[in-house]
Amino acid sequence: MSAPGRSGTVRLTAAQALVRWLAALRVEGGERLFGGVWAIFGHGNVAGIGEALYAHRGELPTYRAHNEQAMAHAAIAYAKAHMRRRMMACTTSIGPGATNMVTAAALAHVNRLPVLLLPGDVFVSRTPDPVLQQVEAFHDGGISANDCFRPVSRYFDRIVHPEQLLTALPRALHVLTDAALCGPVTLAMPQDVQTMAYDWPEAFFAPPAVRFAAPPPIDEELADAAAALRRSRRPLIVAGGGTLYGLATDALRRFAETHGAPVAETQGGKGSLAWDHPLQAGAIGVTGSPAANALAREADCVLAIGTRLQDFTTGSHALFPQARLVSLNVNGFDALKWHGTMLRADARRGLEALSAALGGWRSDEGWRVRATDEAARWRADLARVTGVRDVALPCDGEVIGAVQRSAADSPRDDIVVCAAGTLPAELHKLWRTSAPGGYHVEYGYSCMGYEIAGGIGVKMARPDREVVVTVGDGSYLMMNSEIATSLMLGLKLTIVVLDNRGFGCINRLQQACGGAPFNNLLADCVQGPDGPPAIDFAAHARSLGANAENVRSIPELEAALARARAAKRTTVVCIETDPRRTIEEGGWWWEVAVPEVSGRAEVRDARTRYDEGRRKQQP
Repeated sequence: MSAPGRSGTVRLTAAQALVRWLAALRVEGGERLFGGVWAIFGHGNVAGIGEALYAHRGELPTYRAHNEQAMAHAAIAYAKAHMRRRMMACTTSIGPGATNMVTAAALAHVNRLPVLLLPGDVFVSRTPDPVLQQVEAFHDGGISANDCFRPVSRYFDRIVHPEQLLTALPRALHVLTDAALCGPVTLAMPQDVQTMAYDWPEAFFAPPAVRFAAPPPIDEELADAAAALRRSRRPLIVAGGGTLYGLATDALRRFAETHGAPVAETQGGKGSLAWDHPLQAGAIGVTGSPAANALAREADCVLAIGTRLQDFTTGSHALFPQARLVSLNVNGFDALKWHGTMLRADARRGLEALSAALGGWRSDEGWRVRATDEAARWRADLARVTGVRDVALPCDGEVIGAVQRSAADSPRDDIVVCAAGTLPAELHKLWRTSAPGGYHVEYGYSCMGYEIAGGIGVKMARPDREVVVTVGDGSYLMMNSEIATSLMLGLKLTIVVLDNRGFGCINRLQQACGGAPFNNLLADCVQGPDGPPAIDFAAHARSLGANAENVRSIPELEAALARARAAKRTTVVCIETDPRRTIEEGGWWWEVAVPEVSGRAEVRDARTRYDEGRRKQQP
């Protein structure tokens, strides 16, 4: 219950006001903006924010995880699955609980995803300093561990008086919901300030509905972009995550069909165009398809939509240096990259305006035929490269094929969730999805440990969809505790663990750079007298409460996946995979610096190849 304040005000603590304000936020249409709050309580938040959350648990649910980084990953995945139109908050204690979220904040920052982080902080009064878990800076009394969040937050504020929330919260909301600024917000909450009372204006708790703005293009930039495309005969569209977040998939399809422009997709943009559309060339870049990369090498203009143009997309700027670049992006920082013609706008409104400005312009007929032929050949080849079943030790791509086939009778597309290692590379090339959001891979930060926690966030956002988490043994060992959270919350996941006995992806990269196998696969690490551990992942998952089994072949995997789909609770299926093999088709050069001097001939040869690759880069 809130205490009465002065006329037109209500007396609440800072924590009570914060939670009440979050619970009051609605998007246009009436749905709550915040789907809930993840909380692991400690001495920096249990008494203040914890009490406030309890009072509002009906309209703003509180969820408990087993790891602070994981709960923030779940919140981020929830926002991504909602195309950034709903989100969650996370609160922690003062010390390690807070800093455990720093990695997740960096992930959200890189991927332009909204999450509200509310770490507890040390006493503003400083009377009991140093308190348990306090980091003391000898040179600055105003610093706490929470200052680690500053470089990985789009907006950071430390609330040292309740009244500051009157300005800090609207600013935070603006960053969380603005398409160009979108990213993590950190409000550090000192524990004494959380409990301080203030007479709040009652109007503060009746905020207007949140509207997600879709800015139109600037006329002059639109004219420049249209002129650049009109000069093109062989255009290629690169669809990034902004295409999905801008709800621009229908506009993209119409643009591609109207102007005869093939479409390639980044990791973030996969699902922008149905996998079987004739103009869908597939994944682009280092993890790209043969079709998309062949077209990129011959394109004379690349229309990049909502992409950060990171090195995996551009082949470290060696994939399409010959092409003019037109960057349609709501964020000017991204639109300016690599000397492109800038078109700052919402993806949907930008595509519609650009199409109107182009009128009847179309690409060359020969280019359209070439593009559709390349795309059709790759689609036909997918069944071959993923269809291997009779193999002693499958590779990741063959496992992906089995997972995809297991969805054949599913009434709706699966959502596949993944993050780091070889799996995102193979999924980018091989996974087929017809619906936006069917592909949920965090690869901007390539964060091991995101997978299972991210699967929880996706399932919370899309409870009607089958969520399949694919995870390597290395990532599983880094963060598997949220299997227990999925069971506690009744959020059923199917988790496929691919066990290649170590960090197979980096082992291959190490050798590609001339290095000897070292410190990646378990067999190549420093060991005690008993050798590397024999890990039974199914037994471990069962100990957390999940259904689980180990399988040894693709046919056994297919049968296990059928059982997993029929199950009512989280199921883990583990299969051993080959750490050496990958699907050879596709791919592109990626700049990984190789030593100029080495006593190993393999390193010197790798340096020669590295120098050859650098000569292809755009200056």
